[in-house]
Amino acid sequence: MAQPTLNSQHYDAVLTNISVAYMQAPDNYVARRVFPVVGVDKQSGIYFKYNQGDWLRDEAKKRADATESAGSGYSTSTDNYQADVYAFHKDVGEQIVANATSPLAPLTDATKFVASRLLLRQEVDFATTYFKTGVWATDLTGHASTNTGSNFIQFSNYSTSTPIETIDRAKEYVVGVTGFEVNTMVVGKTVFNALKNHPAIIDRIKYTSSDVITEQILARYFDVDNFLVAKAIRNTAAEGQADAISYLYSDGIFLCHAASNPGLLTPSAGYTFAWNGITGSSGLDVGTYQIPMPLAKATRIESQSAWVNKVVATNLGVFMNDVLA
Repeated sequence: MAQPTLNSQHYDAVLTNISVAYMQAPDNYVARRVFPVVGVDKQSGIYFKYNQGDWLRDEAKKRADATESAGSGYSTSTDNYQADVYAFHKDVGEQIVANATSPLAPLTDATKFVASRLLLRQEVDFATTYFKTGVWATDLTGHASTNTGSNFIQFSNYSTSTPIETIDRAKEYVVGVTGFEVNTMVVGKTVFNALKNHPAIIDRIKYTSSDVITEQILARYFDVDNFLVAKAIRNTAAEGQADAISYLYSDGIFLCHAASNPGLLTPSAGYTFAWNGITGSSGLDVGTYQIPMPLAKATRIESQSAWVNKVVATNLGVFMNDVLA
């Protein structure tokens, strides 16, 4: 039989551990660190959404003796998820393995290679789902000089931009209509560089810290629990063409309220549903296989994972576009 049968495929726990460790180590990526990951046993299903307005009405009334209390309720709706399966492989020839000398380890290297492809796919999916205009209830756009309405002065204009006031204004769009504070701020690498060199920020923290401005310092400065810098890069050129490598994330800022843990009554701008049914993996983790390729005299290293990113509450997020000139 030309193709290997299912029984000949070997799920390799050691290789999976390598790929998981490799995926979780780099801090360039934010896809796994923003929203709660909901592990699901079925590839598709439904989840409940609550009507926010029902929770914000002032309906309690005085109660006269021997009378019933005032009462009300809340409505729910449903949405669905479909966790798509993503996979990638690399074939390693027997001759390569036989001739490899330390520190080369072809099967381990192939594992890291295929895992990095899935990690990048997760990051691209996160960016194209959440980190753009037209998704959230509020979009703000940077401008050279206008600082009213949906415009703010671009942070690269060090003389007139006011990052803390601008971010506070953006955060007000969320808390003013939901009652929940923004607790997460995701910025591209170029925006991070502009912020840590901004005179207004340097001047404000110079009396409390002499340290280099870090993500942790900016989290305290902007009063968020999580300040994340998205540093992923991507080559958009096809194989054989000249490389076209650039940052995956734009010069934008994404602000949101993200739940620390998923729950039925736990508001969150988004959730990631990760299907646990993929053999050898757990949701966003990667299951790795060694598949014999006898006709090619090779071993196929193949990894797969299954997830879907869902926008749950659009008014719990704000996207700021064109932050830099």
